[in-house]
Amino acid sequence: MADLEYSLLAEFYEKIESTSSRLAMTDLLVGLFRKTPPEVIDKLVYLTRGVLGPDYEAPELGVAEKLALKAVAQALGVGQKEVDEAYKKLGDIGLVVEELMNKRKPSSLLDFFGGASISSKPLTVGRVYDSLVNIAKATGPGAQDTKITILVSLLKDAKPKEARYLLRAVTGKLRLGVADMTIIDALSAAFAGSKAMKPVIERAYNVHPDLGYIAKVLAERGLEGIKEVKVTVGIPVKPMLAERLNDPEEILRKLGGSCLVEYKYDGERVQAHKKGDNVYLFSRRLENITSHYPDVVEMVRENVKAEEAVLEGEIVALNPDTGEMLPFQELMHRRRKYDVEEAMEAYPVAVFPFDILYVNGESLLDLPLPERKKRLAEVIREGDRFRLARFTVASSAEEILKFFEEAVSEGCEGVMCKSQSPDSIYQMGARGWLWVKFKRDYRYEMTDTVDLVVVGAFYGRGKRAGTYGALLMAAYSPEEDVFKTVCKVGSGFSDEDLAQLPKLLEPYRIDHRHPRVVSRMEADVWFVPAVVLEVIGAEITLSPMHTCALGRIRPEAGLAIRFPRFTGRYRVDKKPEDATTEEELIEIYKLQRKVALPKAPVEAA
Repeated sequence: MADLEYSLLAEFYEKIESTSSRLAMTDLLVGLFRKTPPEVIDKLVYLTRGVLGPDYEAPELGVAEKLALKAVAQALGVGQKEVDEAYKKLGDIGLVVEELMNKRKPSSLLDFFGGASISSKPLTVGRVYDSLVNIAKATGPGAQDTKITILVSLLKDAKPKEARYLLRAVTGKLRLGVADMTIIDALSAAFAGSKAMKPVIERAYNVHPDLGYIAKVLAERGLEGIKEVKVTVGIPVKPMLAERLNDPEEILRKLGGSCLVEYKYDGERVQAHKKGDNVYLFSRRLENITSHYPDVVEMVRENVKAEEAVLEGEIVALNPDTGEMLPFQELMHRRRKYDVEEAMEAYPVAVFPFDILYVNGESLLDLPLPERKKRLAEVIREGDRFRLARFTVASSAEEILKFFEEAVSEGCEGVMCKSQSPDSIYQMGARGWLWVKFKRDYRYEMTDTVDLVVVGAFYGRGKRAGTYGALLMAAYSPEEDVFKTVCKVGSGFSDEDLAQLPKLLEPYRIDHRHPRVVSRMEADVWFVPAVVLEVIGAEITLSPMHTCALGRIRPEAGLAIRFPRFTGRYRVDKKPEDATTEEELIEIYKLQRKVALPKAPVEAA
């Protein structure tokens, strides 16, 4: 097989390091690509990016500098102390090996030719790449010895300059700063005649984000081959991105007067690929996260009716006892490499698909969003924890705000406003005005606790079966002498608390909503307002679900506490009428938003 000497790559790296011009860097890449045999151009691209493959499947080298320094000592036949001292002085493992090689005195004619044996084989791009892959794959007992053996073999055949870049590559310190778009520019000039064909190549890269693969297709089959690159199940597509605005009126202007408004869940964006019983999951950064979510794999397998499909959705953490959505941070427990089964049970998730890119051999990327939404609904079988992302269509700022408030009150970050126009295609890898993120600035947090009254409860599930999973909490309105709901609390309770709650609340249980309770929510159990608990949360937010301050700030919206949590303190010293009042919560909201709100109309007092 045709190959390229690694020395040419080292020369190129040295020139790249000495230039500060992107144009000069691109020109150097063009020259390098034209010299590279098509058989190894993919490997050359990976090495130049400092990786061993595309983001979704590249193995990690995992060679620590200490291990690499040990290999240097063995390969050069010098003491470890000398190598370590050189590293302390230079601080760059590449310069260390190059300096030590240049200092070596040849002991015989066999040691001339740049410090390498006359019988050594010149390093090639193919050999270096394959060796680094073998180093990355070495695991288990004896893995360190295997890594050192492979690295020593390479170093014994390397010239000083080659060794400099080889050691930087193997320890993850190459850092040439050659960006993906620079490589695409150079590929366009080298194999498509000019940079004018960059959009064609970039689209292929967005569909199949593997620069090594794209380079090889171009080198072997040219632009015709690139135009044939299609969505492939198991290869993630570059995700579409959104712009950000905080004014609903401006959002509507950008999106043509009306738009689809969709919950922006506080979870992990996932691209799910299904082919028969095989399911692959990829993160927003195109990492393969399949192993972290075996339950999601099963959900996709069971609930996507198509034989082949690529869809996007959001994975959201759930409270296992209440079924309520939890913040994104809770998902991080699922990213551990170990105890996946335990994490599945302790941190269950729901999946909310919101887009579909491919189904049964047909790419849907160029279809408008309404058509993609229709196709998505056709292939999804909804279940308890696998449901289509909630959305509506809005043509006024008021409609957007109302849906936004509903989304936030249910634990979402905000909403996504999306174009429904005929050109609302899926723009891979692009940030444009087809999708606009409308998201609250959450810098302001509740810095103090509030005392709220238990007015209702919801039955628990899972570990909370037989007790209450969440309590409906209310603030007091002295003017009206009623209690108005402000949140559902399901977090912060110890096992002992959960066991005692039914007994504690039983004396106040009634079979209907108490007349002094104003609620839009229907609880499983109602109580006479009596028990006061201390609660804290992330912030006070607007909500169409709760009645505290309903209509006082915005029509049809009340106040709610986002991500409320019981502090563990029972306020037995307070009567329900001593609880935090509606007016106090309005003042907290005003302070955190730093805006002057209109005075309450007389009829709402």
